[in-house]
Amino acid sequence: MPTELKPVQIPMSQRIRERIVKTKTRYHANDNIAQFIEPGELNELLSEVEGKLREVLKSLVIDTESDHNTQDTGRRVAKMFINEVFKGRYVPMPAVTEFPNASHLNELMIIGPITVRSACSHHLCPIMGKVWIGVMPNEHSNLIGLSKYARIAEWIMSRPQIQEEAVVQLADALQEKMQPDGLAVVMEADHFCMHWRGVKDVDAKMINSVMHGSFLKDPNLRREFLSLIKR
Repeated sequence: MPTELKPVQIPMSQRIRERIVKTKTRYHANDNIAQFIEPGELNELLSEVEGKLREVLKSLVIDTESDHNTQDTGRRVAKMFINEVFKGRYVPMPAVTEFPNASHLNELMIIGPITVRSACSHHLCPIMGKVWIGVMPNEHSNLIGLSKYARIAEWIMSRPQIQEEAVVQLADALQEKMQPDGLAVVMEADHFCMHWRGVKDVDAKMINSVMHGSFLKDPNLRREFLSLIKR
């Protein structure tokens, strides 16, 4: 009697990766891959990550069977990665209501500080900081609600990355969404890859900025924005 062959279960991560590679799309740590994930697949990916994390704990010689504190650590960390701290990779941009600039506003707008949380892609250590956004709209700009700046910032920051690239991504996303005459983003953050390990310098921060349009061309506007943000 012939032996019945069981179908080989291809891991969820491999199926998603094959879709990405087929389209020759980049999938770096700070890239969004939501378009390649079908409904219901995130739960399957989460279970796969849970299994891999259990193996990591086993390789660290941690007894996850009799230690009640770590019995569910693999599951908890997998949920944290996919549903929280790295969710900006796996979900589409949040819905953003746009409305026309009916009043033809053309004065400097400043939003912030917005609290942001990210993770260093080198060590997966937290990056905790604040973001300030300056907008110089024109009559054709699409305006968005105040809370939407925070939602977009969270979506961009919830990925493993370096701060320099995160600020550029946030500025590009807002520029594309609003089409203002000028856009400025400043971020100041603590990096726990420095606080917690390595040099263990608890006071060091990183501050960087991205300027588009009139903020780049007009030094007076740039100075006004930088003087008004409260760091």
